[in-house]
Amino acid sequence: MCIYQFADNFMTLYRSDLEEYLKDMGYSVTIMDGKNDQNTQTEQINTFLQQGVDVLVINPVQTTSAQTIVDTVKPSETPIVFINREPDKSVLDSYADKCCYVGADARQSGTYQGELILETETQGDINGDGKITYIMCKGDPENIDAQYRTEYSIKALTDAGKEVECLYEYLDNWDQTTAQQDVANALSQYGDKIEVVFCNNDAMALGALQSIQQANRTVGKDIYLVGVDALAEAVQDVLDGNMTGTVLNDDVGQATAAAEATKLYVEGSKVEQYYWVDYVKVTKDNASEYAK
Repeated sequence: MCIYQFADNFMTLYRSDLEEYLKDMGYSVTIMDGKNDQNTQTEQINTFLQQGVDVLVINPVQTTSAQTIVDTVKPSETPIVFINREPDKSVLDSYADKCCYVGADARQSGTYQGELILETETQGDINGDGKITYIMCKGDPENIDAQYRTEYSIKALTDAGKEVECLYEYLDNWDQTTAQQDVANALSQYGDKIEVVFCNNDAMALGALQSIQQANRTVGKDIYLVGVDALAEAVQDVLDGNMTGTVLNDDVGQATAAAEATKLYVEGSKVEQYYWVDYVKVTKDNASEYAK
């Protein structure tokens, strides 16, 4: 199993679940940390191929390198289960019957973020000027999940007939500390103009929350904050009213599907090209169900 980076909170949950399920099925599992470096991950894949593994489970550092990964693996005819970071369909098509993707449709997570704002008392328009003014903390610019969450969170607002204004989009690369610094700067620069802080994941939302609190702003009163992943700390913040909401990226559901796909490859059974797992909106009303 090749994970893009062990330091990622969500992927830590995911790989732990997946390792457990695969071992319960009786498989030997080796996991490598790509350390967010594609060259490192490519070397790890080559090592696994030399060892003659039965199946490769790959969470690519860069989805743009997925075709190169497939081209490297193809001569060995080793099946690939791509997880969490979606390669282009043409990549899967190029290794038909030996390659699949397990994930969640990030468009849904973005839409749910927008809906969380529309479900607030002011529908995101805190100052009542008829316009929702926001900043966006974005993940990896090459990652389709980051792209879709950025696009579809705002599309949910405009589809509902809302006028929006983006003050700034920050490239925080999924990182809590970077987001904390950028949101602190944004609050200093734009002040009360900021009505909503959208974050492509919860790690960045947790960083944003620190800066919001340091600026003496109050989520739910004079600012809204949403993330994605439903990390334990974020779910607690939703329960406590410190976050407007988050969106559950179902690590258990995805790990279960990835384990099943791996098992099918080992058994030589038919494997679908895509396995989709739904996201879930997490609000104060249902957050207790997802508290870990």
